[in-house]
Amino acid sequence: MVRPAADAGGRLSIHAASSAPFRRARRARAWLVASLAGATALAVSLAHLPGQAVAQTTDGSVMTAFGAAPSSFADVVDKVKGSVVSIYVAGNRGGADGNPEIPFAFPDLPNDHPLNEFFKQFKRDKEGQGQATPTPPSALAQGSGFIISADGYVVTNNHVVDGASKVEVSFDENERLEADVIGTDPRTDLALLKIKKPGSYPAVGFAEKPVRVGDWVLAVGNPFGLGGTVTAGIVSARGRDIGSGPYDYLQIDAAVNRGNSGGPAFNLVGEVVGINTAIFSPSGGNVGIAFAVPADLAKQVIEQLKTSGSVRRGWLGVHIQNVTDDMAKALGMSEPAGALITKITEDGPAAKGKLEVGDTVVAVNGEKIGNSRDLARKIADLPPDTNAALMVLRDGKETEISVLLGLFPGSTQIASLDEGKAATPETKDMAELGLSLAPASALAAQKGGEPQEGVLITRVEASSEAAEKGLVTGDIILEVAGEKVATPGDVVTGVDGAKSRGRKAVLLRVKSADGEKFVALTIDKS
Repeated sequence: MVRPAADAGGRLSIHAASSAPFRRARRARAWLVASLAGATALAVSLAHLPGQAVAQTTDGSVMTAFGAAPSSFADVVDKVKGSVVSIYVAGNRGGADGNPEIPFAFPDLPNDHPLNEFFKQFKRDKEGQGQATPTPPSALAQGSGFIISADGYVVTNNHVVDGASKVEVSFDENERLEADVIGTDPRTDLALLKIKKPGSYPAVGFAEKPVRVGDWVLAVGNPFGLGGTVTAGIVSARGRDIGSGPYDYLQIDAAVNRGNSGGPAFNLVGEVVGINTAIFSPSGGNVGIAFAVPADLAKQVIEQLKTSGSVRRGWLGVHIQNVTDDMAKALGMSEPAGALITKITEDGPAAKGKLEVGDTVVAVNGEKIGNSRDLARKIADLPPDTNAALMVLRDGKETEISVLLGLFPGSTQIASLDEGKAATPETKDMAELGLSLAPASALAAQKGGEPQEGVLITRVEASSEAAEKGLVTGDIILEVAGEKVATPGDVVTGVDGAKSRGRKAVLLRVKSADGEKFVALTIDKS
């Protein structure tokens, strides 16, 4: 904008409406020149500071302002790749990652599977769009795993081997080796296998320190049956709740696809920081969101599986919820914390103690409780048949109540208890025979059926002699060594009696869908 103005002599002259912008522009140009000069000097100065300049080092890494970063992952891959195996499972329907030629988004998980709720919503969405999820074939399914000891113990996901009649592992293009299922834990979706063929195998260990968000991770596995595939990414988040009980998961953005289940996620020194378990993907392919069981949790579970074939967790027998801000005010609490009991399971441990609906559990054995998942996690970490000291807030006052914890039951048993039905009798694992057993009479009564004689087989261990001879879940053992049986304890007694008589095998009379038959199982493996 310009405007006329008169000078002292009355003459007209042209002036800018304001000269300030021009002065500011000149000052800005001068500042920019000075800043560039200063930046150049700073860069020259930093170049002489150790660890600040970006430079190639003798070991192939790149030095940055935050330390060394790898210019390649090849050395780490060479170190760990030999310990990663592809897993092939026969007789599995929907538990493992299925035939890679079948394009479906999510596994067909059983109702009591820990990841069932996580996938249910996405399955519902796809079915609403007319994209029902096909069921994988029963012939063969594939997954991943890794060796944790030189004698051939292999870690993978429970859903990879669940329901399998035969399990094999392979190293890249090498021969397939048969493996036994030593133990499984559906609650964390972990399983432990053992390669049958004796030998010295390359093994890796779990990381001692927890990873941080932003740390590099390498996922190695068998996506879509391709075998030995490596992808890289970072830890995107920690403490993710994916609907599998009280346990937290790592979130990583390394590409994880079908077939990667059970494979390891490594740090840059070749330690396992997580076990790839699930992906978030409306389409079924990698979208950069995968979940892994953290190393510290996996170590605890695997140790128990190796020792006893299962994981024993404490059980309180209550329904709980988080305490909100409004609830905290109503309860007279200074801040929202603890877990509020909304229901007590009939005949559960809490029902036998002095806990009441409306109690807020604020501490267990002196450790404060942050929320409902924290309480569930602390109780699960305690052994069954031990007393837990619970500090509860009731009527504005804190009271300590001791509760004898029970053994955490399966999801089906919990559902039965919540409905006021008799709980499914606790099964007994007979690792010697490769069977899990429960009284057939009690199970029949629970379902409202006619009483049945014998002992029900609730699980047959994959690759066991029992599986090879045709025993399946649902078969009923009527006699052991010629004596009728009604409880799992009777089966144990019968087996022990056969041993005392010097028998190398025990004869079972079994009722199956095809009728009654006799099956001999080896009891002296020397």
